[in-house]
Amino acid sequence: MSTTAVDTATAPGSGSDAVPRTKSWRATIGLGIVAALSLLVFGLGTPAGVQTTFTVSSSTDFITLPSITVPAKAAAVTLSIIALLLVGWVAYRANQYRKVGIWLPIVFGMVVMGALLTWAGADRSGTTIQLTGLLTSALFLAVPLVFGALAGTLCERSGIINIAIEGQLLAGAFLAALVASAVGNAYVGLIAAPIAGGIVGWLLAVFSTKYWVNQIVVGVVLNLLVLGLTSFFFSTVMSDNPELNQPLNMPDLAIPLLSGIPVIGPVLFDQNLLVYIMYAAVIVIQIMLFRSRWGLRVRAVGEHPKAADTVGIKVNRTRVRNTVLGGAVAGLGGAFFTVASGLAFGKEMTAGKGYIALAAMILGRWSPKGALAAALLFGFADALRVQLGIIGSDIPSQFLAMTPYLATIFAVAGLVGHSRPPAAEGIPYKK
Repeated sequence: MSTTAVDTATAPGSGSDAVPRTKSWRATIGLGIVAALSLLVFGLGTPAGVQTTFTVSSSTDFITLPSITVPAKAAAVTLSIIALLLVGWVAYRANQYRKVGIWLPIVFGMVVMGALLTWAGADRSGTTIQLTGLLTSALFLAVPLVFGALAGTLCERSGIINIAIEGQLLAGAFLAALVASAVGNAYVGLIAAPIAGGIVGWLLAVFSTKYWVNQIVVGVVLNLLVLGLTSFFFSTVMSDNPELNQPLNMPDLAIPLLSGIPVIGPVLFDQNLLVYIMYAAVIVIQIMLFRSRWGLRVRAVGEHPKAADTVGIKVNRTRVRNTVLGGAVAGLGGAFFTVASGLAFGKEMTAGKGYIALAAMILGRWSPKGALAAALLFGFADALRVQLGIIGSDIPSQFLAMTPYLATIFAVAGLVGHSRPPAAEGIPYKK
């Protein structure tokens, strides 16, 4: 739903040019429906006179904070009203033809999730909401989404649509498990994972830049190819040689002092090596893309390849390199499913996480820090499903499992704001 206004700008020596601006109400309507349901179901649907308890500390913290007990109905109603106020801000910005920041859908999601947790934990004697455990799980489950979204950002900023993130994650998970089992060291598997993702990225780059094949079609085909190959080798090589598919694990590396900080310490600073690599990857890619000469060239290729070629930038070579790099980053994220989680490889174990990573990239507006925030939101939705199952929520587990995918639909549909992709995305460059 949108309305259109016309602005008139007068340039020296020319007539008046009418520039239409579209006023979109999609975000207001979509988020408004969610906020209204939150108020009706979680707020007004919570019994009066009951309480919800949140545990915010663990025994290893320097300072042990007491549990927080809140009146369930009042808290759920308050959080739902905050969500409605955020919807009002979205409407106000839309009426001024202005965008909302990436912070708003993240805060909105957290507020609604808070109302849901308050409602789910109400009147459950002996059961508390483990807030620190929930946040730790959310961060850990967001790891493959962050790496996948970073891979998509690297590729699409140079003009290549990377639908093959799912295949790159799966290939990375497979090779990490295979190499780690063969060598007997999980860290060696972590090194091998980017190689598998890089190979898939190279195939995508070759078909997209040299043969000008439709990039979306190539991405889907590569996903199916990797799925078929990994399933075949799992059923033959790994099944016949169980020693090549062992559940090896990377231990958590607690950072002294920092890991003892209440709440955020266990969440941020008591993780395994892959999580720390994720922190570094987001920072480095953010700086390189938007604060370096290399990043300026990459973005120029994605926005206006002809102009980039005119000043001497090798367009297709830049795209190939970025796509291979993006594939390697996604392959590294694939190690999450095996060596980082202590699991053996299984068929289709990525379970569509590559497509959710694409949604995180879109929601994050093709920026590493935005992709991180969006991936954390999706990871929180996934962790919430686990937490509600632990406390025995009345919500059927099938509906809880749909939560990350519903968030994905909202992101792709543009209900959290308009996102503009790179102008030359998906368009082959032909000299």
